[in-house]
Amino acid sequence: QLQLVESGGGLVQPGGFLRLSCVASGSSLGHYVVGWFRRAPGKQREGVALINNVDGTTHYADSVKGRFTISNAGNMVFLQMNSLKPEDTAAYYCAAEDAGFLDRGGYDGPFSIFEGGIWGQGTQVTVSS
Repeated sequence: QLQLVESGGGLVQPGGFLRLSCVASGSSLGHYVVGWFRRAPGKQREGVALINNVDGTTHYADSVKGRFTISNAGNMVFLQMNSLKPEDTAAYYCAAEDAGFLDRGGYDGPFSIFEGGIWGQGTQVTVSS
């Protein structure tokens, strides 16, 4: 069924930019919410941004607001990352979950719905001089 593959990671200097891509195959993303997550060494996984493909609404972590932008086009979801900081260094993952989960209520924020969702393998982003 649905499969996700990330790409676009790499080494960039502080203040630089990268665009990550998440390509979906096997199913349309039309009824999914797609999120970008990151995990840095020694830290918990953090939700970065998500987009609801049903209505186009987005949500961002406070740490990336004003610097990162999530967007979608066809079977792809992008994360444009500008003004990168060393603390952005992490493995970045995209994930998808049925948008109906957002209607359940009683969850701890929109990023929490992805626990049992579909995940890609990740792409490494390193921000260093």
